[in-house]
Amino acid sequence: MTDQSTPSAVRAWLGVVAITASLFAFLTTELMPVGILSPVSTSLHVEIGVAGLMVTMYGVSAGLGVPFIVAWTRRVDRRRLLSGLLGVLTVGNLATGLAHSFTLVLVTRLLMGFANGVFWAIGVNMAMRLVPGRQAARAAAVAMSGISVATVLGMPLGMLLEQLTSWRTTFLIWSALSAAVLIAVATVVPPLPSDNAVSVREVFRLPRANVRLRIVLGTVTLFVLGQFGAFTFVRPFLEHSSGDTSTAITAMLMIYGAGGAAGNFIAGHTTRTRLRTTYFTACALLIASLLLLLTAGPSDLGRVVLLAIWGAAFGAWQLCQLQMTQGAAPDTFEAAMSLNTLAYNTSIALGALFGGLFADASGVPSALWFGIVLIAGSAVTALAARAFSPAAHASRCTTVVSVSAGSGSGSP
Repeated sequence: MTDQSTPSAVRAWLGVVAITASLFAFLTTELMPVGILSPVSTSLHVEIGVAGLMVTMYGVSAGLGVPFIVAWTRRVDRRRLLSGLLGVLTVGNLATGLAHSFTLVLVTRLLMGFANGVFWAIGVNMAMRLVPGRQAARAAAVAMSGISVATVLGMPLGMLLEQLTSWRTTFLIWSALSAAVLIAVATVVPPLPSDNAVSVREVFRLPRANVRLRIVLGTVTLFVLGQFGAFTFVRPFLEHSSGDTSTAITAMLMIYGAGGAAGNFIAGHTTRTRLRTTYFTACALLIASLLLLLTAGPSDLGRVVLLAIWGAAFGAWQLCQLQMTQGAAPDTFEAAMSLNTLAYNTSIALGALFGGLFADASGVPSALWFGIVLIAGSAVTALAARAFSPAAHASRCTTVVSVSAGSGSGSP
């Protein structure tokens, strides 16, 4: 996985930081509209629910388009590809800030979503390739920490900037940020030729030929369905169960994000040697935090602690599922990550949908029970199906795919 042409350890880690900043830019661009839907809907004369399509369209294109785009760009140097994706983000935020038509805003968000999905498939792999193999897990943890930072800052920062300026200026500021990250990537990330990308046909053949990858994708799907079936409704749950104000809930969610950063950091040290233990500990802690939120009626401090544990468990699980995907398809990691991204983003949307159906039919707490059942199912599936078997078997499986596909393979 390590790119031997990396000129120095300092530049390598600067490259990891640049990729982390890229993740922050992409994810905050996805989340930021959540906090400024009201002024956008008023300014562009659309209903608030219609304005929410800014988030939906971004997420849908991020999931559905990624396997195809990653395969179609399999011969493109990854630094050049990431620079292009950041260029799309820069222009997209600029166009959103200047748009006077909501249709143009939706089309722009759709295109930015495609770029987001491709970044998820290649970004962490790039970070892992920049450093020596023994430091790859740590580099992945650093890159994934951008998720927690974006979760903590994305929506609140968008709201703050909108209040200080306007929603249009907020997107223009984010365009400038995206441009700055683009310059950083072009400056400090060395050339990274694609080392294991494959064609579209091979991408969709991988789960059929690689049993372990199929299992990993199944566990990811179940977990994300449960996580977002529950988390989507955490605000109404806290409002109805404890009467917390919106300000208090915002603070709690920031603590949740800080917990996610801590979970990423810890998992960066444990997944390399104790992946199975880290995975099941994360699942157990997440389930326990949800159960206690539902049944114990915790105090204000108790809710803060449980949300921090929930965030830490989810942050650790994020890194676990990344390591599991890599272990299942080490020779075709980018292709496997494109399928992972497809499953992940689709499951976010479906989890929110199913959680909403339970919440409407049986009350908001039922959405959290839905999450508990699905997350437990993910853990049981991983255990029963031996998702942590030696990576050599997965390597042999992916090699079979490469050989059977003929000359189109980009695998080594």
